[in-house]
Amino acid sequence: MNSNTKIARYKVMGLMSGTSLDGLDIVCCEFTLNNNKWHFKLKANETLKYSDKWKIQLANAHLLEGSALQLLDIDFGFFIGKACNKFIEKNKLRGIQFIASHGHTIFHQPKKKFTFQMGNGNAIHQITNLPVVNDFRSLDVLKGGEGAPLVPIGDHLLFSQFDVCLNLGGIANLSRVEKGKRVAFDICFANMGLNYLAEKTNKAYDKDGKEAAKGEVNIKMFNQLKKQYLQWKKSRPSLGREGFEKSIRPILNNDTILLRDRLRTMVESISHEIVESLPQESNLKLLATGGGAMNLFLIKCIQEKLGNKAQIITPDAAIVNYKEAIVFALLGVLRIRNEVNVLKTVTGAPTDSSAGVMIGF
Repeated sequence: MNSNTKIARYKVMGLMSGTSLDGLDIVCCEFTLNNNKWHFKLKANETLKYSDKWKIQLANAHLLEGSALQLLDIDFGFFIGKACNKFIEKNKLRGIQFIASHGHTIFHQPKKKFTFQMGNGNAIHQITNLPVVNDFRSLDVLKGGEGAPLVPIGDHLLFSQFDVCLNLGGIANLSRVEKGKRVAFDICFANMGLNYLAEKTNKAYDKDGKEAAKGEVNIKMFNQLKKQYLQWKKSRPSLGREGFEKSIRPILNNDTILLRDRLRTMVESISHEIVESLPQESNLKLLATGGGAMNLFLIKCIQEKLGNKAQIITPDAAIVNYKEAIVFALLGVLRIRNEVNVLKTVTGAPTDSSAGVMIGF
């Protein structure tokens, strides 16, 4: 199809499971390419909360040996496939062309050329009888890139009206255009740390940041976090579970500091790192999405530090919560068109990629 003269349309499901273990995000999107400009409509969306059993299995999957890990990968693929079937039936969806699934990251070690997102694509295909695109990161990692972040191509094609796209998920990252090129990088751990602390009070998360708002910043803890991020900034690695467990969790586990003060300090650290990572310009339009965009206290702290330098824009709640799933649906569309969906300017790879394993097409 010649995209210069014809309108191309795709109806696709996108799936995302984030590092914070909130649940499986499922969307159905319609994408239209008209005059080389992509547009999208979100037709249906849902977050399937994980049972305690799945939370434990996913959180501990990296500890499994080979055969047990493979079995869990297949089981999770079946789980995803069944979730897709229920989603299609519940929303009376027709004409879905394929499923684009990110899966759940278990290992991410790009320096070893290794990344693994659980959720077997063949199992999803087997259960749904729909074509599947998955494994979006491996090709870039094998080329020598970080395999992350992947969302910036979506920022570029769907949200280009914003100067900065900030994702406040388990990990905070941003993308922006610099000297005509889209650049992006992970900034710091966000909900991964906040939720880890909230769970110590038997809560999944600190709603609206209310508990953090009661606390005070612990300067020693703040400086420990700052020191760690300064080390990472030298190489700007993509952040993952391994880095959190090794370097951040021990700081958060300091029980001599009140829990509310640790939450407050974590918010201070996140907002500080974000503001430090922004370009030295004024009147920036900053799009904030991801679960952290619903944390009123976190957004307040970031905006206070920004002052008049930038305006934080929080879009419709569906876009806030499902932007990554929407973008992975788009990555799938770009893949089946054999077009670039992973940017070398973002990942550090020597070349752009059209990445993703196609099953059942």
